[in-house]
Amino acid sequence: MAQTVGRNIAAPLLFLNLIMYFIVVGFASWCLNRFINGQTNHPSFGGNGATMFFLTFAILAAVVGIVSKLAGGNHIRAWRNDSLAAAAALSLIAWAITALAFGFACKQINIGGHRGWRLRVLEAFVIILTFTQLMYVLLLHAGTFSSKYGPGYRDTDYGIRERGEDPGLKGGTAAPTTRAV
Repeated sequence: MAQTVGRNIAAPLLFLNLIMYFIVVGFASWCLNRFINGQTNHPSFGGNGATMFFLTFAILAAVVGIVSKLAGGNHIRAWRNDSLAAAAALSLIAWAITALAFGFACKQINIGGHRGWRLRVLEAFVIILTFTQLMYVLLLHAGTFSSKYGPGYRDTDYGIRERGEDPGLKGGTAAPTTRAV
């Protein structure tokens, strides 16, 4: 049980973030479409000077977040050091872009004015995603401090073999190879 603590915590958080990023893509794309068409007078939209920047970074954060969750799902399935590197790098990039969208959401709230319910829901989801994505990033990197939370960045037996040992299957005997002519 001690070896799967990180996996048991990361999997539900990964799924929650994936669903929330899909919701952000839906709301941001609807709002961006209305904004491009010049329909900011729609009762459920509104907006102010920060709206265009917020919508651009919200949809970018959502797309990168969805891609990072796909890499994270691969890491949850494999739970190895090599999949950890890809998942951790992509999740850190997704968190950074989400943090930028968070800043624009705060600026949009600070400016004020009429904002429709869809923009307020999008702001709320981006704010919540900033913190849940940060928790996910910290959980992925927790393996570097204790192997109880997952694979670390250094595995002592990965890629190392004894002198003269056949580089066959790891943990088993390799089948002799013959060359067919």
